[in-house]
Amino acid sequence: MNTIIKSLAVGLLLVFFSAIAHAQKEFAVLPKVELHLHLDCSLSYEVVQQLNPAVTPEMYRDSFQAPGKCLNLADYILRAVKGFELMQTREQLRLVTLDLFRQLKADNVIYAEIRFAPLQHIYKGLTPEEVVATADSAMREGMRSTGIEAGLILCTLRHFTKEQSLQTAKLAAQFKGTTVVGFDIAADEAGYPLTNHIEAFEYAHRQNIGCTAHAGEAKGAESVRETLDLLKPSRIGHGVRSIEDSTVIRRIIKKNIHLEVCPKSNYQTNIYQSPEDHVIGKLYKAGVSLGVNTDGRTISDVTLTDEYKSLNRIFGWTKKELLHCNLEAIDHAFTTDAVKKKIRKKLKQAYR
Repeated sequence: MNTIIKSLAVGLLLVFFSAIAHAQKEFAVLPKVELHLHLDCSLSYEVVQQLNPAVTPEMYRDSFQAPGKCLNLADYILRAVKGFELMQTREQLRLVTLDLFRQLKADNVIYAEIRFAPLQHIYKGLTPEEVVATADSAMREGMRSTGIEAGLILCTLRHFTKEQSLQTAKLAAQFKGTTVVGFDIAADEAGYPLTNHIEAFEYAHRQNIGCTAHAGEAKGAESVRETLDLLKPSRIGHGVRSIEDSTVIRRIIKKNIHLEVCPKSNYQTNIYQSPEDHVIGKLYKAGVSLGVNTDGRTISDVTLTDEYKSLNRIFGWTKKELLHCNLEAIDHAFTTDAVKKKIRKKLKQAYR
C-alpha cells in the first residue's frame, strides 16, 4: 500500500511540474501589452557594442545593468546614464529604438508605449525638436518592420526646472498626431518636489495629451495622493505603495487610475525585501486596474515573459490574471479606439 501511495504521489508531482513547465513555455508566445518602458534603460548588449565596440560584457553588466538589489531608486537609475550617453546623435537614437523593437518582437509584445526624456539627448548638438523627430521616425520604422503598434511618451524629470518641464510638455503638444501620445514625469521621486511640474501638466491637459506620472515607488501612498491632486494623471507609473493607505486605494479604484506595475524593478529598488513580498496580488484582488511591465529591460535584465513566469511561480497567476491585466493596460493606453479594438481581439483570441 505504501508503495502504491508513493507511486501516486510521484505521479501527481510529475503532472504538477509538467503543467508548470508547459505554462512557463506558453507565456513566451502569448501576446503582451507594455505601457511602462524606458528607451534609455533598454539597450541590449548588441546595440551597445554597435555604438561603442570598446564596451565588454563585464563593463555592460557593471554600468548598464543594476545589481539584484539596489540601495534605492536613485541608485537604480544611475544605470540609465550610460544609456543616454550613447543616444546623442540621430543614428544612435534610431539604432537604439530599432533595437528595442527587436526585443519587443522577440518577447511577443503587440502594443508598447516607450518613454524617454528628450532633453537628455541634446549634448552633441541636436535640438529637442530634432531629438523627438528622430525618435518618431525610428518608431515608425520599427512599427513597419515588426508589426508592433506603439506610441512614444515624452518625460520631464523630477530635477528639471519649471522651464524644462514646460518645454517638454510643449514638445509633446508640438508632435501630437505623430507617434507621440503622452507626457510623464520620472526620475528621483524622493529627492525633488512636484512644484516645478504643475504648470507643465496643466498645459498637457489643456492640449488633451495623455498623462502618466511616476509615484508610489521611492515614496509612500502620500506621494500618490499628492501626484493625483497636483498633476491629475490618468495612470501612475508603479504606484505600488498606494496599498499603504486604503483611502488612496479607494480613490484609485473610483477614478479608474491605472497602475503601471514593474515587479522586478520594484524589488531591485528596495521597496520589498523579497519578490514574494510584492503587493501586486493584493492590488489585483482589491480591484485596482493594473498592468505588468519591465520598466527598464536592460537595467533590470528582464523581459515580460520573465515577469509572467515569476508571477506564475510566486503567486500562481495563470492566463486568466495575465489576460485581465493586458486588457486593462490596452483599455488605458494612449491610443485610438481602433487600435484598442484590434489589440483586444488579438489578446482574447490568444489567451482563451
